[in-house]
Formats: sequence, structure tokens, C-alpha cells
Amino acid sequence: MSSSKEEYYKDLIAELLLLTIKAQASDLHLSPTHPPMLRIAGQLSPLLKKRKLKPEDTQGLAFALMTEGEKERFLKKKDIDFSYDFEGQARFRVNIFQQARGISVALRLIPNKIRTIEELNLPPVLHQFTTPTQGFVLITGPSSHGKSTTMAALIDEINHTRTDHIITIEDPIEYVFEDDKCIIDQREVYQHALSFARALRATFRQDPDVIMIGEMRDPETISTAITAAETGHLVFATLHTNSAAQTIHRIIDSFPSSQQNQVRSQLSASLLGVISQRLLPCLKGGLIPACEVMFATPAVASLIRENKIHELPLVIETSAEQGMISLNKSLADLVRRGEVSVKNALNYSLAPKELRSLIRK
Repeated sequence: MSSSKEEYYKDLIAELLLLTIKAQASDLHLSPTHPPMLRIAGQLSPLLKKRKLKPEDTQGLAFALMTEGEKERFLKKKDIDFSYDFEGQARFRVNIFQQARGISVALRLIPNKIRTIEELNLPPVLHQFTTPTQGFVLITGPSSHGKSTTMAALIDEINHTRTDHIITIEDPIEYVFEDDKCIIDQREVYQHALSFARALRATFRQDPDVIMIGEMRDPETISTAITAAETGHLVFATLHTNSAAQTIHRIIDSFPSSQQNQVRSQLSASLLGVISQRLLPCLKGGLIPACEVMFATPAVASLIRENKIHELPLVIETSAEQGMISLNKSLADLVRRGEVSVKNALNYSLAPKELRSLIRK
């Protein structure tokens, strides 16, 4: 590619990233045969003043984002994840991948400022997860529903209220923390560590108080995370699951049946709680979270240990006085407050029939 072409695509990607920030979009998509698209409040919208991109355009834009090392990895593996700092104004999580029509790019905007639990409209009860000195906290939900943002809020609250050593293991690094009362060491898989599991094992020699795991992708990482929580560390991690009960199932089912009883026992002893969240279109604009919150009370620990996970939703529903929140209660509250429509609440509910009766009350 000629140097003039390279400059053209560098200028164009800078312009598109600036438009993404100004529009307060969550994502920017660059795909052959389509104009650049922004995701705003959950909906994709084309940048109408921009022409449809050709395959050579998306390649030029993709290459403008990558270092030489990242280009080599991409050409070898056909897809790549990395973070991109845009002129100190914002960071983007970038995924570039080969597809039938050429190269496509998906960029997720990561705001520079880490917002608080209140600023994110999350339940105040989540503050309770930032005070223990050891245990396992899981933040779950579908992809692109704010798990990393919630986890960053919890970690940053610890940063401002405790004197701890925090180690994060991410792929890629998303939010960049500024040390306040804590020392925060952020490690990016493939750049600063060979794998999540290896980086997590290494933390046992690094004297952390708090460990943040961007994503638990394999049984070795899950097992090491549980061990870390058992041995005196406060561990935060994310999983792509839809409820607290499904999260427990997913963790246990990732192990061979011969190990599952031991994992149930370890998890029941180390778990502090599960936050499962969705981002819904808000009637006032933007997105607003609905959260299921489960605390690992003795009753919850007993159900996990005895493999009665199917009973967890009932415990969550009947334990409001202990701070627990069911997803349906969260959705019903959002409807009553005029934040979300009944239709959207029903679409995101795992038990819409029960939600209808809850809204009518």
C-alpha cells in the first residue's frame, strides 16, 4: 500500500473514531459493502454521509489500527483482539477478522473515565462486594451487556477505599486504572503473559490482595481462580451466562464428573456472590442495567454443595431482605419507574409469565 493511501486510511479511521466518541456510540463496525455503522443505545445506525466501504477500504482501515506485530499475528491467525488508545481521548477494544467479503473490524468504545456504581445505575447493594478480603465474585451476562464496566467500577472502588495490591489479567486490557490507594498491575494476555491460566498461577508468587480475571475460558483458569479465592484472595471474574443458577452449572459442568463433587464443595466455600446483568434500551435514551444479584448465604452454599442448583432462583426471589434481587424484580422496578417499556422488559426476562404478574401487582 502506498504511503499516501496509508495516510488516507489513518486520517479516515481517526475521523470515524472521533464520530463514535461524539455520538456516544458503544461500537463502530467496518464491513465491506456497508457504510461505517455505529451502535447507539443498542441499535445499529449507518453513517449516512459515508459511502459503502470496499474490501480494500476495510483492509486499509484495519491495517491503520495495527502495529507491525499485530499485522503479523492477524495474517497468521485470521483474527485478532487488541486495545487501541486514540490520541489519549478514549480507548477501543478492537477485533479484526477475515470473512467471506474481506476484512471486517468491530471496535468497542471504552470510556476513559471509570464510572461508579451509582453513575452506572447499578443496585447500591453491589458495594458489599468491595469490602471482603477473600472470596469469589462473578459478573455474568450476555456478550456486550456491560460486565467489564461493572467489574471496573468494583475494582476502582477498592482502589479508592483500600490499600491493596490488585492484579488484573485481561485480553485485551480495557479500562486503564490510575493507582490511588492501591498498587494496580495490569497484565494483557499474549502481550504480558502467555495465557490466562499461566498468568493466574503466577499471581500466587506476586503477593496480590485482589485479582481481576477478564474472562474464564477454560477449566484450568476456573480451577485456579477458585483456589485463589480459597487461599486468601478476593477474586473477580466474568462469564458469559444468563443467570446465577446457570453460572454455577457452567462452572461445575466444565469439569469431568469425577471432579464435580470437589468443585461444588470448593465453590460453596469460596463464592461471595453472582451479579447477572442485562443492558436494556431506556425510554429516556441510552441503556440501563437490570441485575440479578445472588449472595452466597449459608442456604445458597448448601444448595451448591448438595447439587440442588435448580432451587437457587427461589432462594433469590425470597431473600430480598438479605440484599438479593431477582432479574424479574429488577425488570419490574424499571417498568414501574418508567425507565423501560413492558415489551423490552418481557423480551429480556427469563420468565416472562411471572414478570407480567409482578408488573400487575
